[in-house]
Amino acid sequence: MRRFKKFASCILILSMLVSLCSCAGSRRKGAEIEKRPEASKPETEVETAAWTDPADQYPTDHPSPTPTVFTSFTMFTALNHDDIDQDNEIRKMITEITGVQVTESWLPSKTTAKNAVDSIISSGAYPDFIDAGSDNARLYKNGILIAWDDYLENYPALKSLYTDEEWDMFRQDDGHIYWANVLDRYNGKKTETTHIGQAFWIQVRVLEAYGYPKIETLDQYFELLEKYSKEHPEMPDGTKVIPYTCLCESWKNFCLVLPPMMLDGAPNNQCVIVNADEGMNNPKVIDYNVSDTTKAYYKKLNEEFNKGIIDKDFASQTYDQYIEKLNTGAVLGMSDEYWNFGYNLFSFSTPLKSKDGNTYTLSEIGCDYVPLGLTIKQGMKQQWHTYEDSINTESGIAVTVQCKDPDKAFKFLNDLLSQEIHDLRFWGVRDVDYLVDDQGNYYRTPEMRSNWKNPKYLAKHVCEYSCMPQWKGMSKDGINNMRPSEQPSEFMASLPEPVQNCFKAYGVSNYVEFIGSEYKTDYGKWFPLWSWSNELNAKTDYGKAFGDIKTYKESACPELVKAKKFDDAWKAYVSGYNKCNPDLFLKEAQAEVDRRMR
Repeated sequence: MRRFKKFASCILILSMLVSLCSCAGSRRKGAEIEKRPEASKPETEVETAAWTDPADQYPTDHPSPTPTVFTSFTMFTALNHDDIDQDNEIRKMITEITGVQVTESWLPSKTTAKNAVDSIISSGAYPDFIDAGSDNARLYKNGILIAWDDYLENYPALKSLYTDEEWDMFRQDDGHIYWANVLDRYNGKKTETTHIGQAFWIQVRVLEAYGYPKIETLDQYFELLEKYSKEHPEMPDGTKVIPYTCLCESWKNFCLVLPPMMLDGAPNNQCVIVNADEGMNNPKVIDYNVSDTTKAYYKKLNEEFNKGIIDKDFASQTYDQYIEKLNTGAVLGMSDEYWNFGYNLFSFSTPLKSKDGNTYTLSEIGCDYVPLGLTIKQGMKQQWHTYEDSINTESGIAVTVQCKDPDKAFKFLNDLLSQEIHDLRFWGVRDVDYLVDDQGNYYRTPEMRSNWKNPKYLAKHVCEYSCMPQWKGMSKDGINNMRPSEQPSEFMASLPEPVQNCFKAYGVSNYVEFIGSEYKTDYGKWFPLWSWSNELNAKTDYGKAFGDIKTYKESACPELVKAKKFDDAWKAYVSGYNKCNPDLFLKEAQAEVDRRMR
């Protein structure tokens, strides 16, 4: 108890907003969304290790234990999230089955993950579970994490998240596994309906207004935003429309700086383009930061900014201000990753009053966003959505050396994957949150769907343990999907009517199909290269060069957009970029690609 209080104090110092006495349910990355008028992509079978349901160790009619005493663990996750109630109903049910309750705490809204982890390390008081994102490596180097190796062999459901070869990817330099990214793993066929990555987003009302046109290029995109904003300059309540905005704050400037890579048809490696035109066995690193496409992209943004189409405050707005603008429904389009904004559009189902006194919601009038995978020239293939299961080895859940009962902690991670508990976490309680038809299909009534969008209901009733082990794909029954969001009938029924109409008009059934990315199952052994570049630091000359590039672009790229004389600004940008010694970084990037090819 003393250690728990010390850990709680450590987090409270970071922000009075954090409460270690509540469990958070969340709608994070999780989100994914996309596609377009092109052909639908086929469902694919995903190779996974055989899944063992922890419930199989019990008789099928085993009674759920109802312990009067249970083990209480703590978990800190370096993500922003909403808390759920202390007496959350589904969390209690999971505790009754497992004998374990986890109290989750999350990153305070104005605290960086690095500062939070610094505070935890210096305090000497650690939670039982932790997911520090890319800062897991620092926890490992400080001797704070427990190795998984021996425990994995005892818990087959947990181990089945990855094959032996994939587990080896998580091994650190001492040969042991200390964390695992336990999200986005598929059981059976891939069933994704959403796209959480980068895209150019547009409100469906803009597409509807012009008969759902095919939008492929940046020029076509802005032409549509310009036209709609001139014809519809205000929201029903009088709020002025913002045709396009962008977030540039700190590391979230990916909203501005990443699109040129994908506009060239490349998948998101973040740091460089890897060109395999000469064959998958001969990949070549290409610097996109000063490419012709990058110049054309910034020139287009510059033109639109000087026309007044791009939000005049885009370069100085904070994340909170950005989200506030999106929640007015006034922003027609932006470039962003869905996980960065999609779960924070809380106002879209809230009744509003128009100037003439009529009641409406933002979703009803078509303010929801759909993703466009644009290219710099018409007719190009694009890879804004990648279909391969990319394994993120830099982050994931870990168990700390101060965990009071490591074996029970790993058993709990294992038990969360039982179908019984998994259904509780993501479908809820049978006959309360979902029904089952005569063929065994799960479905929800409109009232049930409404409940799962209600923040008060979610806080009181739903506990997903959303950063702990989980599955996507097919349920063990072979009929249903692990998530309602991927159950075809439920997914479509959950969409606002304007989004449903949009999908029907383009002949698609989900966001993945809508974005229309090239269907591939092999993006090269080097992909994603950000799993390497995210770990670089100034201890090496190439790491310093990469850091200098990122820092330089934070200030220089917004200035390209705002410049009065673009050509002069571009020359100054290239000159400043070259002073960052990019060749040092590019040479090592090529070396890393070559290493991954061996």
